[in-house]
Amino acid sequence: MEDGMLKHKETYGIISPEDIGLFRNNEFGIVLGKLRLDGHALKTRLLELGYEFGDKELGDIFWRFKAVAERKKKMTDVDLIALISDEIFQPKIVWSLGDLQVTCGTLCLSTATVRLVDAGGEDHVACAVGTGPVDSAYNAIDLIVKEEVTLVEYGLNAVTEGIDALAITRVLIRGNGNKSHVLTNAMTGETVHRTFSGTGAGMDIVVSSVRAYINALNKMLGFNDLTDSKVSAGSSKVSV
Repeated sequence: MEDGMLKHKETYGIISPEDIGLFRNNEFGIVLGKLRLDGHALKTRLLELGYEFGDKELGDIFWRFKAVAERKKKMTDVDLIALISDEIFQPKIVWSLGDLQVTCGTLCLSTATVRLVDAGGEDHVACAVGTGPVDSAYNAIDLIVKEEVTLVEYGLNAVTEGIDALAITRVLIRGNGNKSHVLTNAMTGETVHRTFSGTGAGMDIVVSSVRAYINALNKMLGFNDLTDSKVSAGSSKVSV
């Protein structure tokens, strides 16, 4: 009895990490690398974390998890949750990343070649230079998407420790070519520009940055389509 009390975690831990939004790797701190070859084990761990997905979504997460786990020394719950956010909780896909190639350093201009895939499955390729690998990649994307966009905020964080940590990139963009993006405060008359956020995850910071930018663009383009549809519906009612 006394031995059991001494070993029980709640004897000393008043508050569990989960109660305040933190996650332990698991009961004994064992990493999740063993899951990379076992889809059933991954599904079980997701259920333990409170996530339940269909077969297709689970398959998408498994292949992303497997690809990252083969490169990282260890995978934790935090890595897994970051991959879930990047893979599943996404806006309607207008553009998706196909391939990315960057060249940078002290001896040359930073150059990026990007292949994007549109909603119809067609490939679009562009090459651009910039002040760094991320800037050049964003410039190449702009050449393909052809939208007037201002990057308002850019942030990068590692979700775990170590040189092989998974990176989370968060961006905030503002569309400049659509009147529906401009809001006016009825009380003060102040003009406010609508912004769109995006996140991306990956071991490569350039790839995660590109994923975040495309994510934000998809949100903006999805909003544009929704706004245009409402305007068209309103015009039809008036004409009738």
